[in-house]
Amino acid sequence: MTAKRRIIAASMALGLVWAITLVWLGRGAGAFPDALVLGFLPGGLTMMAMIGRLAQRRFFDDAIIDGDAFASASPAEIDQRVLTNTTEQMVLALALWPFAGWVLGWGLLVWLGLSFAVFRLVFWIGYHLSPPLRGLGFAASFYPTIVAALWALALWI
Repeated sequence: MTAKRRIIAASMALGLVWAITLVWLGRGAGAFPDALVLGFLPGGLTMMAMIGRLAQRRFFDDAIIDGDAFASASPAEIDQRVLTNTTEQMVLALALWPFAGWVLGWGLLVWLGLSFAVFRLVFWIGYHLSPPLRGLGFAASFYPTIVAALWALALWI
């Protein structure tokens, strides 16, 4: 196994441990509308920062100010990849978190949302530093959604 794969595999394992711990500890009471709003707010604010950063990059770069494609592997293109992946994960969260909150307790959504925002930032920073370092941010923001959904589905069935 290459060093790059070892880093990614370790990040995935750590992300899974985090996901199980987060869902286990985050289960519990919470008010439905409040938890729903507060659960999605951190991810929305993180996406707002990503969109703002891309807009800033376009404004100050004559090569992309007119909406041209970003140069491959440029900082702007990396930001676009991060935003795209974050959007995909937010859509998945919008589809699955309400069910998980309904079954496991609405308070879980607040913890999922805070964790999502923190680890999306870790993903974003890691992607800029070294692509293998993005693994923890990806895993720790994706796996909690999967663990929560599967856990809730298992209990519901």
